[in-house]
Amino acid sequence: MKVFLSTDMEGTAGVVDWEQCRGDGPQAAAGRRLLLNEVNAAIEGAVTGGATEIVVNDSHGTMRNLPPADLGAQASYISGSHKPLYMMQGLDGGFDAVMFISYHGSVGAPAGLSHTYNPRAVVEARIDGAVTGEAGINSLVAAHYGVPVVLVTGDRCACEETARFAPGVHQAVVKEHVSRLAAHSMHPDRACTLIRERAAAAMAGAAAAKPPPLDPGVLELSVRTTDIAEAASWVRGVDRTGPRELRIHGTDRLATYRAFCAAILLTRSVAEQV
Repeated sequence: MKVFLSTDMEGTAGVVDWEQCRGDGPQAAAGRRLLLNEVNAAIEGAVTGGATEIVVNDSHGTMRNLPPADLGAQASYISGSHKPLYMMQGLDGGFDAVMFISYHGSVGAPAGLSHTYNPRAVVEARIDGAVTGEAGINSLVAAHYGVPVVLVTGDRCACEETARFAPGVHQAVVKEHVSRLAAHSMHPDRACTLIRERAAAAMAGAAAAKPPPLDPGVLELSVRTTDIAEAASWVRGVDRTGPRELRIHGTDRLATYRAFCAAILLTRSVAEQV
């Protein structure tokens, strides 16, 4: 069985500050070690549950956070910061399961380091009217290719948000929020044990799992400024429905996701303006 593993970072047990997620300082190095251990725990569990091939897509920040030689099960590694399918680069219909590792809550959610793709641009995201974070948006790609999302790990908000769009998904909640910059995390060893167990269970049931039921999969965004909304509307498939409101609905769910990614990239410089 072939597994696609998309990994973020803010949902890692013990990670509570941006300094642990960015740059090359000692705190960032420590955060990456914690992340690597959780990714490898998911890989080990997946193999125990029947996975025979694993593709890891590094989806956080500059997207080169993991030492390739240290990944378990000789997993292949997609890294680098320019990817047409961003957090879902590499997924296609040849996979049997998707796993979201170290995911975090959506912007506005009571979760540590909460945001949705670009915190300077996106105020809220909704799929078919339901508030979503990155996991729900990324599930559009899984739904397009007919691949089930079988596991999500991270903070409680991330896991609960994922379950809205992937009913029956296995969850490994490794930390509870205290505030946006504080959390009560499991000990890293216990977090890895939990992830390993849930990954094995997820793979054991993957053959019977269903793809995310996102239909029609219309994505709506509230953005921070009118300038961001105007720039985003230049992307094919993105309609401006209000001063700061956008509606994204492509010819299929993959097209919707691609239009969203294009809008995020196009508006990055505009969003950085005060």
